[in-house]
Amino acid sequence: MSDPFIQLSDVTLRYGGGTVALSNTDLRIEQGDFVALVGPSGCGKSTILKLVAGLLQPSSGGVLVARREVAPAGAPRGATGETAKVRIGLAFQNPTMLPWLTIRENVMIPLKIVEPFRQDYAKKKNGEYAERAEALLAQVGLKGFGDKRPWQLSGGMLQRASLCRALVHEPQLLLLDEPFGALDQFTREELWDIMQALWMRQRPTVLLVTHDLRESAYLANRICVMSARPGRILEEREVPFARPRTLEGSYAPEFATLVQQLRMRIAQARVPTETDVPAVVAGAVA
Repeated sequence: MSDPFIQLSDVTLRYGGGTVALSNTDLRIEQGDFVALVGPSGCGKSTILKLVAGLLQPSSGGVLVARREVAPAGAPRGATGETAKVRIGLAFQNPTMLPWLTIRENVMIPLKIVEPFRQDYAKKKNGEYAERAEALLAQVGLKGFGDKRPWQLSGGMLQRASLCRALVHEPQLLLLDEPFGALDQFTREELWDIMQALWMRQRPTVLLVTHDLRESAYLANRICVMSARPGRILEEREVPFARPRTLEGSYAPEFATLVQQLRMRIAQARVPTETDVPAVVAGAVA
């Protein structure tokens, strides 16, 4: 078996107050794969995302990206101290945009700070880089909105721009933390199609955190179900549906069956242990 692009090996993470967020967690993600993490609230999905990004360090175990250990600052490093050149794109539930910049300028921010684009930013920002941003905006239905300010766009439009910003520097790794969670159902489904099309075109490795089981089945190639805290991977499910997936297909019986199976597995996973329920509260409930 070839080395995975992302690997968590027996990872445990304890926060300062003693809370164990993850316990003995293993995860393998191949390059170019699209993996969704689902599970009960507070099970450690976003914690895994932060470990992969280098924003957190495990208390024990190892986190590798591109076969190198992830360093505290987020740069994967080898035993010799060399830095792996892995470009990361990030998109979150709230598409934070700098209000004093145009949408185009917001989308171009990674080109200003990420190598190898940064060294050429001054001479290319009004030419090649602006064209790159405009091309992505057109792909997500925002053609002609590059000169607008963030306050002039709706929430759904801002999230489209956020996806463009996450992809403009052609990342090898895309980390998505509930990027569509704050949107209405119609806008969310529209963005599923856009996200699918962008992934099929660029093929980054994607790790998606979501509470929406239909979303996970629509977008991912593989779904990892996590236990209640302390989190760990309980089950992995391959998603068998051909691409491109369609909204009509998401209402097919086999699609609904997969979503229901995931829902039941998570219902089992969220049952608290005795250590999760304080004795006073447990007694009051009883």
